Amino acid sequence: MAERIHGIEPGKQPSAREHLALALGHSPPSTQTLEHHRREHRVAILQPFTPIHTRHAEVARFKNVLAKIAALTSLAGGIGDRMVRNMGTLGGSLAHNDPVADYPAAVLGLNATVNTNKRKIAADDFFQGMFETALQTGEIIVSVSFPVPKRAAYIKFKNPTSRYAIVGVLAAETGNGVRVAVTGAASSVFRVPEMEKALAAKWSPDSVAGISVPAGTLNSDLHASAEYRSHLITVMARRAVEAAK
Repeated sequence: MAERIHGIEPGKQPSAREHLALALGHSPPSTQTLEHHRREHRVAILQPFTPIHTRHAEVARFKNVLAKIAALTSLAGGIGDRMVRNMGTLGGSLAHNDPVADYPAAVLGLNATVNTNKRKIAADDFFQGMFETALQTGEIIVSVSFPVPKRAAYIKFKNPTSRYAIVGVLAAETGNGVRVAVTGAASSVFRVPEMEKALAAKWSPDSVAGISVPAGTLNSDLHASAEYRSHLITVMARRAVEAAK
């Protein structure tokens, strides 16, 4: 299934919030002009002239997304290697829910909504364990809506060979509060409430410096021990907070 970026009808979104949508299409990629954009009622509307595959590399270079959610373009540009970025897709990554994938941190950290052919699934309800999601038999992801944050950044400590996240942290200040999402460290992406509470009080790298995730809940493998992953979560969180704009 191909993926494309499309527009959101302004009447279907709250006027006080901004959103970006990445949606799936059914048409082959086009070599024609890729995108057109406009803004109405504080909603970012992305409208391609022709349907395109929304692969990681395309998300990374979309100027519309860069202007609204730079953390998302940065994340997409750091996925795997060039072959992975030019073949892998957002919908495929989310449906697979690999514990070391990058996109789950973006969806959970930015409080996105996964829209399927049957319903809308909140990010907090979508990821349910290693390679497990809320998707049911016959259910297909058709789009993902990202509320535009006040500021956000994604930083990861990557595997030097695969470039997947040994630990990746997305920190964001959204319209509904602060969110900190961690990928690569456990069996599935998760949030860190203690860091979120500290950052809500004061957005500063120092606010999370003394907060750690217990090693007993984390993965341990040939790439990193659970204790090292615990250390990396704090380090990556500090860097993400510092980088968020």
